[in-house]
Amino acid sequence: MLDKDEVKETIIGVARQIFTRFGFRKTTMDEIALASRKGKSSIYYYFSSKEDIFKAVVEREAGILKQELTKAISMAESPEQKLKAHVKVRMHSMEKLANFYSAMKDEYLSHLEFIEKIRKKYDQEEIARMESILKEGVEGGFFEIDDTGLASIAIVTALKGLEIPLFWGAEEKDVDKRLDHLIYILFNGIARK
Repeated sequence: MLDKDEVKETIIGVARQIFTRFGFRKTTMDEIALASRKGKSSIYYYFSSKEDIFKAVVEREAGILKQELTKAISMAESPEQKLKAHVKVRMHSMEKLANFYSAMKDEYLSHLEFIEKIRKKYDQEEIARMESILKEGVEGGFFEIDDTGLASIAIVTALKGLEIPLFWGAEEKDVDKRLDHLIYILFNGIARK
C-alpha cells in the first residue's frame, strides 16, 4: 500500500503531464482523477483545488530548474563557464518546464494568489545567483563590472526577453548557436574596441 506522500507525488506527476498538454485553463479535476486512477474525492483528499495541484506542479518544476542550475554551475570551473552554464541550462530548461514557464509568463494566471509569490521568489533567486557569479568573476579578474547588482538585473531581464524569440521555429542546433552568440555578446559587448 502506498503511503500518503507517495500518492500525493503520483498525483503531482500525473497532473504535471496533463497541465503541460492542456494548460491550466483546460485541465479539469476529472481528467487528473482519471489519469491518476483515483476517484475525484480522493484527489480532493490530497488537494483542495485544481489551483492547489497546479501550485504543487509549478513548485516541483521550479525545484527541478534550481537543481539543474546548481548542478551545472557547480561543475563549471571559472566564472565565465558558470555564466555560460547558467544561461544555457536556464534557457533549455524553460522548454522542458512548461508549467513553470507558464506560471512565469501567462497573464491569465496572475489572478492566482500564489503565482506572484512564485514569480517574485524565482526572480530574486535568479538575480542573486547571477550576482554571485558576477562577483566571483570581478574578484577573480575575469569580469570588469562596476555594479554587479545592476548587471545581474540587466542580464536576467535580457534572458527573460529572449525566452520566446529564442525558440521560435528553431531547431536544437540553432538554439545552441543563438545561445553561444548571446553569451559572446555578454562577454565581449558590441562596442568597437
